[in-house]
Amino acid sequence: MTHHHQSVGESRLERGRRALAEIDGEAGEKVVASLADIAPDFATYLIEFPFGDIYSRPGLDLRAREIATIAALTAMGNAAPQLKVHIEAGLNVGLSRDEITEVIMQMAVYAGFPAALNGLFAAKEVFAHKPARGG
Repeated sequence: MTHHHQSVGESRLERGRRALAEIDGEAGEKVVASLADIAPDFATYLIEFPFGDIYSRPGLDLRAREIATIAALTAMGNAAPQLKVHIEAGLNVGLSRDEITEVIMQMAVYAGFPAALNGLFAAKEVFAHKPARGG
């Protein structure tokens, strides 16, 4: 699994763009592009902090980071668009559909059935638009 350790002379923004492309792919680029006309600075923060700083840290691989993110967004229960982006990201970094489904189901224990149900419906929507790659 690739880690995004800081290269000499690489800015947070450059490192963040690289991480965003690898993790979220097209879905991440769409989020950034959609902010261009209302809050371009916020798009920069979104690239620099979560992706350039946090996701690029050593210590957890991208699969583990996406499991944590999918769990958190499912448990929040009010972040369906972000959850869909990260379910897609989970598939991008090698999580299987079954693994993603299990993570979401487990959140019923911590966040209740409504949050888990909404998460499962979000996953169903993403899986329907993304060709299966084993699992």
